[in-house]
Amino acid sequence: MNSLSVNANATVDGQQAYGDSRFPYVFACDDANATLEDTARWVAENREELLRLMRVHGAVALRGFPTSTVEAFDRVVSELQLENFPYKKSLSNAVRVNRTERVFSANEAPPEVRIFFHHEMAQTPLYPKYIFFYCEIPAQSGGATPLCRSDLLFQKLAERCPEFAKTCEEKGLCYTNVMPDSDDAKSGMGRSWQSTLGVQTREEAESRLGELRYSYEWMDNGCLKATTPPLPAVMEVAPGQKTFFNQLIAAYCGWSDDRNDPSKAIRHGDGTPLDSEAVNVAIELSEELCYDHQWVQGDVVLLDNTVAMHARRPFSGTRKILASLAEMRTHALTVS
Repeated sequence: MNSLSVNANATVDGQQAYGDSRFPYVFACDDANATLEDTARWVAENREELLRLMRVHGAVALRGFPTSTVEAFDRVVSELQLENFPYKKSLSNAVRVNRTERVFSANEAPPEVRIFFHHEMAQTPLYPKYIFFYCEIPAQSGGATPLCRSDLLFQKLAERCPEFAKTCEEKGLCYTNVMPDSDDAKSGMGRSWQSTLGVQTREEAESRLGELRYSYEWMDNGCLKATTPPLPAVMEVAPGQKTFFNQLIAAYCGWSDDRNDPSKAIRHGDGTPLDSEAVNVAIELSEELCYDHQWVQGDVVLLDNTVAMHARRPFSGTRKILASLAEMRTHALTVS
């Protein structure tokens, strides 16, 4: 530790406790004279501990640090010394705008659009181990970022709907979405097929989809309907600790726009439909277990994407929450 005055026992409204675990774990900077250099040095010196706390608690919040600019957030993320996962290399369907090489807008969807709980990019074969958020401008009202411990959710889901939990774990999930021919910022999942796949032509798109083992169909209006291969719905992140690692809630509740129908967006890996009652239990549990992070300008929230899900509440006014991804991972359903 350096001379920077940091309270490691800080609290925030709504913070949760599960045994010895706090959700989120909070560090508050109490030093009015702290500089960005002090903060960068503190993050670098405490890198291993911050990564451990993310893994154990799911989320770590930094409040009161001198992170008043996007560049300061970029510096904090850089000091964690993790491999950058550029958004342009992801298969996410959200429209986003880069601010630096590693920092981009969290989502360009309109303020009235609710974004439901999900693990970032769990609906694709490529996902980030970590996702970091930063508040440049808090909303005038609303706009909280709900967080949910996915391991706790899966534990409770398995107790209440054991057959559904078992089916999700054994069969995985397939996701279907229709990508537009050009970015549609009015939708939370309006990224074009060219941008999503990193291609320019249909031929290149088909080659990329083949590599990813997606099935697909070209629509008359130039849109591309694509379905993933079976992907895991449950992840064992540590011995005996399983998380509900998927996009089931977001796809079932929120994949709705002029092109997409949520009722057709998701199936089990063998093509069978989901048990709607059990899905509704998962949705209820996510809200029961969630912590709503009420943003303060300069806040940084560090998530282990394999442990904690996130969402977005509707808001009014200007809201600018930025994000950064780190450590690209791959996954595929393994059937024994």
